[in-house]
Parts: sequence; structure tokens; C-alpha cells
Amino acid sequence: MASKVLLGLVWASALVAVAFAADPFAHFDWDVSYIHVSPLGVKQRVIAINGQFPGPIVNVTTNWNLVVNVQNNLDEPFLLTWDGVQHRKNSWQDGVLGTTCPIPAGWNWTYQFQVKDQIGSFYYFPSLNFQRAAGGYGGIIINNRPVISVPFGTPDGDITIFIGDWYNHNHTDLRKKLDGGQELGMPDGVLINGKGPYQYNRTLVPNAYDYETINVNPGKTYRIRVHNVGVSTSLNFRIQNHNMLLVETEGTYTVQQNYTNLDIHVGQSYSFLVTMDQNASSDYYIVASPRFVNESIWAKVTGVAVLHYSNSKGKASGPLPVPPNDEYDKSFSMNQAKNIRTNTTTGAARPNPQGSFRYGTINVTQVYVLRNKPPVTIDGKRRTTLSGISYKNPDTPLRLADQFDLKGVYTLDFPTKPIDGPPKIASSVINGTYKGFMEIILQNNDTSVQTYHLDGYAFFVVGMDWGEWTENSRGQYNKWDGVSRCTTQVFPGAWTAILVSLDNVGIWNLRTENLDTWYRGQEVYIRIVNPEITNKTELAQPGNTIYCGQLSNKQQPQVHHKGSSDSSIMGASVKLLTFLSLIASIAIFS
Repeated sequence: MASKVLLGLVWASALVAVAFAADPFAHFDWDVSYIHVSPLGVKQRVIAINGQFPGPIVNVTTNWNLVVNVQNNLDEPFLLTWDGVQHRKNSWQDGVLGTTCPIPAGWNWTYQFQVKDQIGSFYYFPSLNFQRAAGGYGGIIINNRPVISVPFGTPDGDITIFIGDWYNHNHTDLRKKLDGGQELGMPDGVLINGKGPYQYNRTLVPNAYDYETINVNPGKTYRIRVHNVGVSTSLNFRIQNHNMLLVETEGTYTVQQNYTNLDIHVGQSYSFLVTMDQNASSDYYIVASPRFVNESIWAKVTGVAVLHYSNSKGKASGPLPVPPNDEYDKSFSMNQAKNIRTNTTTGAARPNPQGSFRYGTINVTQVYVLRNKPPVTIDGKRRTTLSGISYKNPDTPLRLADQFDLKGVYTLDFPTKPIDGPPKIASSVINGTYKGFMEIILQNNDTSVQTYHLDGYAFFVVGMDWGEWTENSRGQYNKWDGVSRCTTQVFPGAWTAILVSLDNVGIWNLRTENLDTWYRGQEVYIRIVNPEITNKTELAQPGNTIYCGQLSNKQQPQVHHKGSSDSSIMGASVKLLTFLSLIASIAIFS
């Protein structure tokens, strides 16, 4: 019987694969568990995917369909979010508490989504309970289809680098510290690809850690994708003696400019072309160092890896390449950010030029000014706010509450301007207008850089400056080639303005990527509903939905049978059903 079932599955799968060969499927089975590592010499638990820290790279092509089966073997609930992957028509797969119930410990859940009309460098990470501070992240590469030209030659290799600040405490301990009203303080170091610093200085790096080595060949050009996956520290990235030609950020090909160093803020992703054009008398440093801090105090919090030419004659030695020196003047970093612009002469996922979307001529339909401040005490708890509201996730996800017409789960009354009264904790949501054009001003009245990310969308970064934003600030907006991306920095005592076309139906998370301020409530959701009754603008609720909160009674128990041949066959049938379900959805909604 089992062989007949398996034969039928293979036959059906083959038929479906032939029928839908235009949009291939990529299947992944991920086991999420703890492993013990000592990146900075202190043994601690990190979150690994299939035993890897960082996790595996997802390398696909635009319009591919991803089926990612996640087995949660942690001791707490878990969700993955796909930073920058837009989930067209499909906020159900966003992997945040506003749309999805957490995957309970011991359970598995399958994500199903299409990387529709999208290219570039992104990453995934855990969205719950400060878990990103323990790992669980990995890269996402979305390539152009062969028929779409790319504005540079084919690189000789593709390299992903994760940089981020790191604490020698488990993420559960960091949570307790924040819950107790304390601040996290200075991190213990900066990791590069999950490893500690190369011992470039025995005083600053007294111990010989396992460090990252990037192997390259002389004369070759590599595409190097860099992601800041840390907790809260902006980092300056540089490669000793090498120019880095910036070509893309978070799905947009940029005006190509050479950098000797670039500030990469928490949650941001960039890709560079780097030609190995130096002599091989020695290896070279790859450096990620903290920004806007007292360098003498933070000197030990520097990530150092090694760029190793295949014909290198010796180890890297001597002082690190010098970072920008503007601890108290951040104009250098802001000018860098303003100079990152969209390459309007090329396409991206589609053949039409990106610049043909003339965002500067579109009438704005909604304006929201979102202001953050330093943490405040609300109801005895240390909280962070946006416009005076500290967001609280209700027990029932917002999208599920809408689906089942549950009242009172959240309020659709987020203010367009900061409230004048005392700050409050609430599940208040922005009411976005479908096909509207929203202007969002992010005003940072805190003392550290905040980085904001919007799920489900790319937005145009049209302006940033010091001081308070006013109506007159629009006069300095870039209305032609502002970079389109999904994550932008807002400097302390400054503002950043973004424009976004609300064409993606669903409920989408707008948050700071700084884990400490996000954990304490610095986020909001934007709800976009098509007023017309149609099945063309949003995919249906997935059949494998997990239920929680007020809908817990709908949840069926999940039984796991791991390791037997029967369960392997059942696993294949579940995958096929998932496969067929996704294809049916695509056929209906495309």
C-alpha cells in the first residue's frame, strides 16, 4: 500500500511540475534547535537551523515559489519573518504576531509564498521574544530571471556576510533585563558570520577566537552581500585597501558608487562588487566597528574577519583601517545615506526601468508623523512608544481577527500626529487606504539611531535632515531617484520621510529593527483592505493556519512521528498537498 501511495505521489508531482514549470518550487526542511557555541569565548545557547549558525542561504530566482517546513525544537514559541520579501497578496506568511500565531514548541509549520517580481539581498530571522539576539537568521538571495538584464557583469562569486553586535548572555537573560527596566548596555563584541574577531591586537583581543576567513582569488570580482543582523548597534563596514562598489540595497539597483567604508544600520542589507586587485603580500582585514560611540571605550567591540587571497604570502597584521571619526557629528553618515539613490536607467525584476514609477508626481492621500522618544514608564513598565502609543500584541493576531470578524481585538485609530496626552499601551492600528499613497515622517527624538522596516513593501526614502520635521521640509525632498528599499535609518534628533504606494492588501508591520526598542513596543501595523469584494487582491487563508487567542478552540492537535518510513511517506503526502494547495491559490489569484 505504501509503495502505491508513494508512486501516486511521484506521478502527481511530476504532472504538476510539468504544468507549472514556468514558476519553479523550492522546498526546504528546517529543524530549529539550540546548539552551544562560544563565539566570544563564553559558552552559550544559540538558535541554529539544521545545526547551522548562521542558518542556510536561500538562493532562488524571482517568481519562484518557496515552501519552507519549520520544525520548532526550541523550548518556546517561534516564528520566522522574511525581512524585505514582500509576500505579494499574502500577509498570512509574514511571520509576525499581527498576522500569524506562533509555532508552539515541538510543532512544525509550513510557510508557502512566492517571491513575486522581486530581486536582491534580504535575510530571515526570528521575530519573537528577542530571539534574533540568539541567532536563527540566514540570507535570502533573489536573482533576476535570465531574460532580464543586470546593470553589471556576472561576478566571479557570491559571498554573504552577517555582521552584528553580540552579548555573552542568552536571549532569555537579555529579555529579563529589559523586563526589569534595565538597559542592555555595551555589547560584548561584534560577530562576523557568527564568529569572533581575528586577533589583530592582543590587548583588545586577548584570546584567539575562531574567526571568519573569506577565501578569494586574485583578479576576480565578487558580489558581497552584507546584512546587519545585530541587536541595536550601527556598524561601519570596510575591507582593508579595497574599494566597494555599491550596486544594490534591499531589492533596488543603486547608482553605482565606490566606498572605502559604509555605515550599515541594524536590519539593513547592501551588496557590493569588490575586485581583488591588491597584491598578495598578506591577507587583508574585513572590519565591522560600532558607530556614534566613544571609540576608546568601545574599542574591544569590533568585528574583524580576514580576506584571504589564494596566493597570499602572510597573515594580516598591523592596525585596522581607520573608521570615520564623527562621534559627535553624524553629518558624514547622513550624507552617505542621502547619496544612495535608485539607478533609474535599469530594470530590476521586470524589464521596465525602475525610474518609470514617477513617485514625485503622485498625490499623497495620507500623512502620518511617527515620533519615538526615549523609554518611559507606563503602568509600572519600561516601554517605548511611537507617537505616544506603545504597541501591545493582542492574543489573537489582527489578520485572524479580521478573517473571523472578531471585535475589540484592536482599534483602528492610530493618530496621524503624536498625541498630546500621557503615553499609553494599546493595540492601535493605522487605517491605510488601498491604492493610496502614504507619506510617513519618522521623527527620532531619542539619543540613538533607530532603523525602521515596513513588511510587505518597498518605500521611497525621499528626505532626511536634522531637527524637527515641518511642512516646509517637503521642499528638500528628492522627488526623482530616492532609493526604494524596506529599511531606513533615522538619526537621533533628526527625521526621515518615506513615501509608500499602498497596493499590497493585508496587515503589515512597521517597526524599529533595534531589538530593545522593538521589544518594548516601538511598532505599529498598517491595515490595507480592498473595499471591493474580489478574490484577486489577497490570497486565501492557508489551510494549515495555527489558531490561538480567541480562536484557540479551532486548533486541532498536532501529532509528530519522526524517523519511521511511514512518517516519511506521510511527510511526502503532506508536502504534495501543500504543493497542490499553493498552486491552486496561485492559479486562482494570479
